[in-house]
Amino acid sequence: MDDRIAESLSRFGTISLDGLNSKAAMLERLDNKYIVPADRLLPAFAAFVDLFDVLEIGGKRAFTYATEYFDDPQAQGYYDHHQGRRKRCKVRIRNYIDAGFSYLEVKLKDVRDATVKKRLKLARPSHNLCTESLAFIDACHSELYGTPLGRPLLPVIGMEYERITLVAREGGERMTIDTGLAFRAANIEREAGPDMFILETKSAKGNGIADKILRSEHLHPTKNCSKYCVGMAALGLVDRHNRFLPAMRKLRLGEAVALAPTRAVPLQLAAA
Repeated sequence: MDDRIAESLSRFGTISLDGLNSKAAMLERLDNKYIVPADRLLPAFAAFVDLFDVLEIGGKRAFTYATEYFDDPQAQGYYDHHQGRRKRCKVRIRNYIDAGFSYLEVKLKDVRDATVKKRLKLARPSHNLCTESLAFIDACHSELYGTPLGRPLLPVIGMEYERITLVAREGGERMTIDTGLAFRAANIEREAGPDMFILETKSAKGNGIADKILRSEHLHPTKNCSKYCVGMAALGLVDRHNRFLPAMRKLRLGEAVALAPTRAVPLQLAAA
């Protein structure tokens, strides 16, 4: 993490994980995403410090996340997002490395274009979907859209990053700040610029305290900034990706690096 951001983070008050879950779980919310370099983020942090607390667990304020994303062989989840379809479903297993637990997460969009996230706690970290997980995915899809997902899922990309979570002292708003992003698939990896951050504000109406502060610093949301979709495009796994090029450029994704062989992941998915 950028040293200037780490030092600025030390000035925040803290909130525990239990406090966050009781105050600002925000499983149904409107999101805005911003891609910001460290030198532009610092002035906003100076304003955040009086209004937000930072999540702290075991003395740590930045946590490593390792996430596995799942899609079908035609990458329909990716192309649904690329084409801007309202009904879409994103499936991932997220391993909270520092906290030592894992969740299956299903993200959908409702009629307001709000994000609805459903989670199932897993007994152990996994790179695959078990029978219980598949049933949970179908149940989540049926609850919102009236039908099960109804297509096979396989692991397509993984990513790691460090996350900071800020929680507003008043109301239920929160914000995540991700840095050190690395995307991998088929023994290839690409990393974002080390001083680049993805901020995601989460509020009931999509225009919260953090959004107002960021606008005052002349920072505006970046459209089409799904980390999953950016990763799929950056790794060359999809044929169409123009919608995500602005986000890819802002993140300053470096050249692909070959990794030692690990496990089989499809290198090229078919276009929808």
